[in-house]
Amino acid sequence: MDTAAEAAAPLLDGWRVVPLPMTHPDAEMLVEQVQQEYVVRYGGRDETPLQPDYFAPPVGAFFVGYLDGVPVATGAWRRRADVVVDGQDRTAEVKRMYVTPGARGRGLARPMLAHLEHTAREAGAEVMVLETGLAQPEAIALYESSGYAPIPGFGFYKDAALARCFARRLG
Repeated sequence: MDTAAEAAAPLLDGWRVVPLPMTHPDAEMLVEQVQQEYVVRYGGRDETPLQPDYFAPPVGAFFVGYLDGVPVATGAWRRRADVVVDGQDRTAEVKRMYVTPGARGRGLARPMLAHLEHTAREAGAEVMVLETGLAQPEAIALYESSGYAPIPGFGFYKDAALARCFARRLG
């Protein structure tokens, strides 16, 4: 794909990915849902400090995925020059990947991840990195099957026993 528009092209009827500020009501609703999922899975909210400007172009982006006009998924990335992978510091970090329970099993997470990778690469990133956790085995399976490999811990949860970090070269 050569353009962000092509990357956002529907892969199934009714699916579209829209860039929105993290403060948009649909984005806020989905971020709160993912926070509640963290409470169920880990016993508490994700305490990673995040500000809306972390996801403002050109240093980041936030997306909402809509299925038949209903917000059902989020994904975002932000530049992380402080995370070096194989000598490369042109990194972008995946954040807030989420698909609502009612939309799971439809293959929406993979195209959202591909969209994040594409838009980060267009913004100059050469490596995608991410943090996830052992209580999210489906996320780990998605990342591993998409070519992500384990890397040493970084970020807010770098020393947490349940945290796992991954990276993938772009392009």
